[in-house]
Order: sequence, then structure tokens, then C-alpha cells
Amino acid sequence: MQKKILLIFFLFLSSCGYDAIYSKKNSIKYNFSISELNFIGDRDINLKIKERLNSYTQNKKNKDFKIKISSASTKTVIAKDTTGDATTFKKTAIINVEITTNDKLKNGFIVSESFNYNNNSDKFSLKRYEREIKNNLAEAISEKLIFKLSNIR
Repeated sequence: MQKKILLIFFLFLSSCGYDAIYSKKNSIKYNFSISELNFIGDRDINLKIKERLNSYTQNKKNKDFKIKISSASTKTVIAKDTTGDATTFKKTAIINVEITTNDKLKNGFIVSESFNYNNNSDKFSLKRYEREIKNNLAEAISEKLIFKLSNIR
């Protein structure tokens, strides 16, 4: 009995050492900073991206960027049943990024993510699920954006 308790205690105290690649602690490793962030478009996507990029605005680095992001989110019907009601949707989030350094346009690119999902008869849970999908898409886009910013020369 005592060995089982000791084993459970050990399992709770040990960890695998997992650390997110783009965490605030790891933002020190990247050699870029953001001096100015401007957003246009979808408010939810912009807030999620701003939340992820805030740690890069605090410390000034060699590569200092001014970033303008315009975002959009769309919902399209992919499939319908025989009565004409939608059965499958596709949620897409797109951002258009313009990066300037030293008041010169350095780079511009588009990042997009999409997700397919089925319709639900409960409209309240469907709206909540769509909000969750939009947050996940914005999270994935912000990870791609940080990766692209870290690779700009």
C-alpha cells in the first residue's frame, strides 16, 4: 500500500519537460521585436493574435518590425441535405500581414487556416462551437505568423 502511494506521489511530481515553442519564456530566443501593431478586420481574431504577439513588443531586438494585420473570417456551406438545409460548414480565417522595417516595406504575406464541421440542431451550441473554432484558427494563425516573423532576414 505504501509503495502505491509513493508511486502515485512520484508520478504527480515528475513531468515530461514539455514547454511550448512560442511561449513568453521562449520569446527571448527569437531575434525580432515588434514596435508597432495595427489591426483591421475581425475583432476576435485580432485580439487572439495581439495576445500572442504582446510578449514580442516589450524587448527591443536587432530586427524591429512595424506590423499591419487585416483579418477576415468566413463561414461557407459545403454540403446540404435533400431538403436544402446545410449539413456541413467550412470556417476560414485569413490574415494579410504587411511588415515594415526602417519605414520601408520589407515583406507582405497571407496566412490562412480553415476547418470543416457538421451542423447541429441546437443553434446555441453551434454558435459556441463556432466561436471555439474561430479561437483555435486564430491560435494556429498566430503560431504561423510568429514562425514567419522569426525567419525574416
